[in-house]
Amino acid sequence: MLTRREGIKAAALTALSYSQVLGANDRTQLGVIGCGERGLYVASIFQKTNEVDIRAMCDVFGDRTEKGVAQAAGAQRFADHRRVVEMKGVDAVLIATPDHWHKSIAIDALNAGKDVYVEKPLTHLREEGPEIVRAARVNRRVCQVGMQQRSGEVYLEARERFVHSGMLGKISHVDCVWHSGASRALPTEPAQKPANLDWVRFLGDVKYRDWNPAQYLDFRAFLDFGGGKLTDFGAHWIDVVHMFMDTEAVHNDAPLSAVAAGGVYYDFHDGRTAPDTISALYEYPGGFSVSFTSLAIDNGPEYKVEFLGSGGRLFINRNRYEFRAADKGAEAIIRRFPGDITAQHVGNFLDCCRSRKLPNADVYIGHRAAQAALLANQSYLEKRRIRFDPQREEVLPFSA
Repeated sequence: MLTRREGIKAAALTALSYSQVLGANDRTQLGVIGCGERGLYVASIFQKTNEVDIRAMCDVFGDRTEKGVAQAAGAQRFADHRRVVEMKGVDAVLIATPDHWHKSIAIDALNAGKDVYVEKPLTHLREEGPEIVRAARVNRRVCQVGMQQRSGEVYLEARERFVHSGMLGKISHVDCVWHSGASRALPTEPAQKPANLDWVRFLGDVKYRDWNPAQYLDFRAFLDFGGGKLTDFGAHWIDVVHMFMDTEAVHNDAPLSAVAAGGVYYDFHDGRTAPDTISALYEYPGGFSVSFTSLAIDNGPEYKVEFLGSGGRLFINRNRYEFRAADKGAEAIIRRFPGDITAQHVGNFLDCCRSRKLPNADVYIGHRAAQAALLANQSYLEKRRIRFDPQREEVLPFSA
């Protein structure tokens, strides 16, 4: 619920927001915050639409900012995201920073009247989600989370053909698998921090520690900066489950419980805190369970989400689906979809910047996917089954 003051602010912003809606032939002016490999790759997809001008490149590491400017001639250079979101000529921002910065940057951008495309996971902590959702709603901004399955043709077609049609029947379990490859020792170089890298700004709200190349170059191996495999891979697959099971439509878009086990089983004694091996099991309202497994192996089974129903089984990943009916001897239905679905997701975001409709992976959807992943992380850390109230969004007290 909004307070009276927030309601007045939202009403005042409505006129401003709609006065900023792009015309059909206008180009989106984009600021990129986070110029690592993923950030520059997604930025290149924005550029390929021929609907976008990149006005700013921002990173705490000057070398990465320079790479960004080389990709987007004429873009201004920044080390502080606040200088980007205050630019009057910027309509939208792409956020591709480490997870622990997503909340602050997203809220600053939304409050500044910018539309936001933020890489997954939306949040680093569970309590951050409602704050970002609130900022998007109060400011009437489009906020797309980078869970590109929501826009991928392979997923949209399979959902209609096998789930919505009823062919799968009653779905009682979904099996999610995404292995990461064998673990390797974390980097130890450069031993001296580069002069043009703002380490203190990189740390942000995280407790201060001296320069550590592993924590900068491989932040996902440390729970201070991210959520490990559960938020990196698991948030994607959990969201596919939410999408196919229509959990938002029936208000069952969060699990009733989560339990997880794993650990750093390939220990290089390099200080990593995120488990290299993790298995999680969720119980959902509506009578189905979900498992997620990620191992540190090169020879594991193919990455997938597999829906197990009374009418058959549906395997799906980003480039293929396979349906096998429960009838003995039934021929498999297989369809392949080459290419990267990120372009479809970027296209949906740009369409919504014009139409002001909610995007396919709206901020609330991203919040619920990250929330489920973080509940399993809590179970892993506390070594107990987590019971959750989806309506109040609260972890329930210990019980027998």
